[in-house]
Amino acid sequence: MEDRAAEVPGTLDSAAVGALTAWVRENGIGSRISDVEPLAGGTQNVVVRLRVDDRRLVLRRPPPYPRPNSNRTMQREIAVLETLAGSSVPHPEFVAGCDDLGVLGVVFYLMEDVDGFNPATEVAPAYVADPRLRHQVGLNYAADLARLSAASWRGRPLQQLHRPGSFLARQVPNFLRLLDSYRHESYRPEMLEVSRLADWLGERRPPDGEPGIMHGDAHLNNVLLRRDAPEVAAFVDWEMCTIGDPLLDLGWILVCWPDYPDPINAGRELAALGGLPSRTELVAAYADAGGRRTGHLNWYIATACFKLAIVIEGTYSRYLAGQAHREAGERLHDSASRLIDLGVQVATGDNPFV
Repeated sequence: MEDRAAEVPGTLDSAAVGALTAWVRENGIGSRISDVEPLAGGTQNVVVRLRVDDRRLVLRRPPPYPRPNSNRTMQREIAVLETLAGSSVPHPEFVAGCDDLGVLGVVFYLMEDVDGFNPATEVAPAYVADPRLRHQVGLNYAADLARLSAASWRGRPLQQLHRPGSFLARQVPNFLRLLDSYRHESYRPEMLEVSRLADWLGERRPPDGEPGIMHGDAHLNNVLLRRDAPEVAAFVDWEMCTIGDPLLDLGWILVCWPDYPDPINAGRELAALGGLPSRTELVAAYADAGGRRTGHLNWYIATACFKLAIVIEGTYSRYLAGQAHREAGERLHDSASRLIDLGVQVATGDNPFV
């Protein structure tokens, strides 16, 4: 049973299941692993559902060909879940992590399997039938993001990510360096208007507020929703989480909200049914739940456009280097170019997001 289940491509081979079984036994988690199956979701890491004895868990680990920072990313995610334990923020319950590379060759961790659906891959029947659920879940999503911004982190594992100095002042230089790092024989970063947007962001940067937890990649493809109630079951894919300015998360969800303009199509099938709240309603729900003041909202929206564009442009660079699929590379390059143009619109006073 164990070996046959583990032969599913893209999950864990029989040798990995054997090593994992020995590890869960040594750590008192259980004695037997079965029902190994891949989960759809993030494209950068391997996510596998399995059963340890009678307990349904999820294993998350780096991709088969890890990047130089893959193990640090897993350690970051472990710190997130440990920090959020016991909080009101919807998240998967952390079970155990392993940074001993002698087990699977990479850092990995186990978390509880959350009962919910990901709007990137399906829409639960209750949401299809009732537009009130679709509307309310959007409002609750924004409210939960506000709760994340207020969650305690000092003296907890995530504190290691807090850097002294101005978080906001680091954003533009850091991401321009990331864009420049994509340079290789086949690619020279030439995203139109990127310098113009970067200059505006530097000139209009607001003062730093109280540091808080930010998800870093908040959109409808990175949540699980409860199947029969308009609630977020869990935020997932915490690989970009940090201690910084949580208003960047608010800007990010407004940019990624599946309503015109919609540069990345997150939650498109849910949006196609109609009834989701407007961006104005999202901002109000965020504020009503105790979120940060939004006096400089345009700056955060434009910054989200700038950062997200540079992040996804990396896939285009990897495609040109023969390390990613053409369809994904060209699609994300188009989205990145559009995001920069949208950011410039925000900067020039023609904000299409509010």
